[in-house]
Amino acid sequence: MRFELIDTVIAAEGDKLTAIKNVTAAEEYLGDHFPTFPVLPGVMMLEAMVQAARKLLGSKVPEKGPWVLAEVRNVRYGNMVRPGQQLRVEVELLKSDQDRHSFQGRGLVEANVAVQGRFTLRPAQKSPAQH
Repeated sequence: MRFELIDTVIAAEGDKLTAIKNVTAAEEYLGDHFPTFPVLPGVMMLEAMVQAARKLLGSKVPEKGPWVLAEVRNVRYGNMVRPGQQLRVEVELLKSDQDRHSFQGRGLVEANVAVQGRFTLRPAQKSPAQH
């Protein structure tokens, strides 16, 4: 299953990208998280930051992708994101080392931090059948 959490990129300049994730009640996973109090799961907030970083890398080194998550560090969650709200995702490329790219990311609801942390992406390894 493939899913896109990033609805639109609103700015991309240099090593930074800003995107929007609109959270709607129609998103299937919200029915279970939590049934009487739906909120965007933390792992989906992290995935939105990863998808924004992939878009940034796609514009810089498209021949190296697809990009997979290699490491996550210091992720902290703040405010909840509810249906009808927007998660503003901001990522910044901090360091590129061979095929590993480290990012600082955060997700904001209005001016409040919902998620923030550091993570690293690397190219997906091809299986022997793909060579």
